[in-house]
Amino acid sequence: MPLAATGELIAAAAAARGAVAAFNVITLEHVEAVIAGAESVNAPVVLQVSENTVKFRYGRLLPLARAAAAAAERAAVPVALHLDHVQSDDLLRQAAPAGFSSVMYDAARLPYQENLAATRAAADWAHAQGLWIEAELGQIGGKNGDPAPDPHAPGVRTDPGEAAAFVTDSGVDALAVAIGSTHAMTTRTAALDHGLLKRLSAALDVPLVLHGSSGLPDEELTAAVVGGIAKINIGTALNVAMTGAIREFLSAHPTAVDSRTYLGVGREAMARTAARLITVLGRGGAQSPDQASP
Repeated sequence: MPLAATGELIAAAAAARGAVAAFNVITLEHVEAVIAGAESVNAPVVLQVSENTVKFRYGRLLPLARAAAAAAERAAVPVALHLDHVQSDDLLRQAAPAGFSSVMYDAARLPYQENLAATRAAADWAHAQGLWIEAELGQIGGKNGDPAPDPHAPGVRTDPGEAAAFVTDSGVDALAVAIGSTHAMTTRTAALDHGLLKRLSAALDVPLVLHGSSGLPDEELTAAVVGGIAKINIGTALNVAMTGAIREFLSAHPTAVDSRTYLGVGREAMARTAARLITVLGRGGAQSPDQASP
């Protein structure tokens, strides 16, 4: 089917008090695994390509983007493409021609006024291209090997009043909020500030996004959806599944050299992980994954 639009998937999920799973993909195996997992539970999904992944792929967006688009167009469920954690304006401007319907523009590292100015400029440009745009306010941390900030430190978590002003003044379509999760966690031990999420949900009239979701146990993910999160980003959980499966396979088959054997095992593990997490998110919404329209 044709590529879906991220904004439309999230609007539908938000209207149903549910959430869309958005998986960060690095290789074609990631792409195929996420789609297979989504198809197995008949749910829409978002494929995300981050700026760090583009850097890993020799700074070239199109090879992975075109592969992801081709796979998405052959999927039995709606699949959208999202360009994630973009800091480079040059990369931002490649989004629409590469088939992405949405971007996450990341200026959260900057002081508030600089973040606002940069995000406003990015939103104006994105909307002129027909792109849905997400931004971030607060410090989620954990990217690029950086230590996660103290979640109780001043300015780390997203302030509802500041967030409401930021959304109004920047014109973004969705906001990623810092409520206790951290990027790149390999253990599922994080806990969210659900009281803060409730206040943010009441203060904002745009969909809320949760980053760093791989570090959250199932009950926290479900509660996040109930609390108003409409898009949940997942990346590290796929890498944990893939690496663990490949490591186990190569340990049992030390003479294996055909990459299709161990990459296939890794792909299957990621597909199972994607399907399981999509199902967990469905428990928090009014619409379960097996009821999602294809």
